[in-house]
Amino acid sequence: MSVSTAFEKARVDGRAALVGYLPAGYPDVQGGIDGLLAMVEAGCDVIEIGLPYSDPVMDGPIIQAAAQQALERGVRTADVLRTVEAVAATGTPTLVMTYWNPVARYGVERFATDLANAGGAGLITPDITPDFAEDWIAAADAHDLDKVFLVSPSSTDARIAMTTAASRGFVYATGIMGVTGTAQATAAGVAPLIARTKATTDLPVGVGVGVSTGDQAAELATYADGVIVGSAFVRRLLDHPDDRAAGLRALTELTADLAAGVRRA
Repeated sequence: MSVSTAFEKARVDGRAALVGYLPAGYPDVQGGIDGLLAMVEAGCDVIEIGLPYSDPVMDGPIIQAAAQQALERGVRTADVLRTVEAVAATGTPTLVMTYWNPVARYGVERFATDLANAGGAGLITPDITPDFAEDWIAAADAHDLDKVFLVSPSSTDARIAMTTAASRGFVYATGIMGVTGTAQATAAGVAPLIARTKATTDLPVGVGVGVSTGDQAAELATYADGVIVGSAFVRRLLDHPDDRAAGLRALTELTADLAAGVRRA
C-alpha cells in the first residue's frame, strides 16, 4: 500500500491517519523491528523509520538519546534498510526519515535504488528543501518514491507553494517552531499552517511535533489529515531499557490510545 492510499483509506473511514516513528537500531536492530511491528499491529497506518544521525537539527533529547545508543551499537544504513524491509512486508507504507548527509554519503541514486528494493515508500527529509534537492527529486521520481518535504509556521506562502508542488505522498507540517518532543502542537496553533498548506495542494497534510496522548491526537485530527507521533513512542522504549516485553506492551498501549484518538475526531 502506498502512503497516499493509506491516507485515502483513513479519509474514507472518516478519520485522520496515524503515523508512527521509531529510529532504526534501538534498542538494537531486531528490537527496533519488533517495536515497529507492534505499532503496526496496534493501529499505525504509516510508519516512519529514523536513520540515526550524529548531528540532528530537528530531533529533541528523547529521539537523540535513542539514536545515539543505536549509533554506539554500530547501526548502519544497511540495518535501516533491513528494518524497512521487515516493516514494509506487512503492507504498511514505510518511509525513512533522514537528514541529508547520510544519503549524500551513501549515494543518492544508490540509496533510492536500495530503498525501493527494500519496499520503502520514500523519504522524509527535514533538512533539505526542494530547491536544493534536485538529485533526490530525480532519483525519487525514477524509482516512484515519495518525497515528503516540511513546512513550518515561519514558511511564507510562496515557500509553502514551492514545497507542496515538489512533494509526493503527503506534506509534513511541523506544528511548532523547535525540536521534537519538547512541546505540544495545539490544534488552534497549527490550524492556520494547515489551512495555508491545503490552499496550495490536494496532498494530505500530516502534523508532527509534540503529540503524546489520544486526546491530543483527537484535537489535531480535527484539522490534519494525519497525526505524526515520534518522541512519545521512543520514550516508551527508553522507559523500559531492561525489559523488552514491557517496552513492547507500552508501545502497543500508546498506539491503541492514539489510534482511538484519531477516530474520535
